Amino acid sequence: MIKALVVDDEFYAREELIDLLNGSGEVEVIGSCQNAIEALKSINQLKPEVVFLDIQMPQITGIELLSMLDPATMPKVVFVTAYDEFAIKAFDSNAFDYLLKPVNIQRLEKTIVRLQQQRPAVDYSPLTQPLLELVPCCGHQRILLLPPDEIDFAYSDQTGVHIASGELLTTTQLTLKILAEKTPLIYCHRQYLIHPLAIREIKLLDNGLAQITTANGGKVPVSRRYLKELKDRFGLN
Repeated sequence: MIKALVVDDEFYAREELIDLLNGSGEVEVIGSCQNAIEALKSINQLKPEVVFLDIQMPQITGIELLSMLDPATMPKVVFVTAYDEFAIKAFDSNAFDYLLKPVNIQRLEKTIVRLQQQRPAVDYSPLTQPLLELVPCCGHQRILLLPPDEIDFAYSDQTGVHIASGELLTTTQLTLKILAEKTPLIYCHRQYLIHPLAIREIKLLDNGLAQITTANGGKVPVSRRYLKELKDRFGLN
C-alpha cells in the first residue's frame, strides 16, 4: 500500500479525493491537510510516500510549500489543479504527475500505476522558488508568516526549530538547512543561524569561540568553525 497525504483547502474536493484513493485498494491515506502550514508539519511527522498537493491555496500555495521541503527527503508529489494551460504545459515538459479537478477515476488509476513503478527521483527545482518570501511559524495558538528579513536568528534543539524576531520567540517546521539555503540567514554555529543585518556585536571569547549580540539584545553563540567565515564576511581579519 502506498502511504499518501492529501493537501487541499477545499473540503469537498479533499474528501472526494480521499474516498477515491481509499477505494483504489492500492493507496492508504494516512492524513489530510487544509493548508500548506498543516501539510509541512504532517509531511515531517507522518513521512508519506506521496503527497497529493493542491496548487492554489491561500497564504502559502502548493508551489511555495514545495520550496520549503528538503529535496533529499521529499516524498513523491502529485499536483492537483483546476485547468491552467500554463501550469499543465510546465508539468508535462518536466514529467511531473498531475490530476485535473474534478479528478477522473481512470486518470487517477494511471497515476497510481506510475506511483507503484520504480521510477527515478523527480527533480522539482524548475518549480520551486530560490528564496522564501515568508517563513511559516506557530506559537501561542496562532500561525505567523514572517518575512525572512524580520528574523534575527534561528536555532534548533530537541524540541524543534525556533525563530527569534524582536521580542517574539516562535517555532517553525522548516529545517535549519532550508532556512540557510532559502533565506538570508547564515550559519554561525551548527545549531544556530543569524541574520547578518541583526548583528551588532561579535565578542571574542576563549578557545576561539565568540558570541553575537543582536540589535534586539539577543545572545547567539559562534563556534570556531564559523567564526572565521563571519570575520571574512565583515572584513575583520
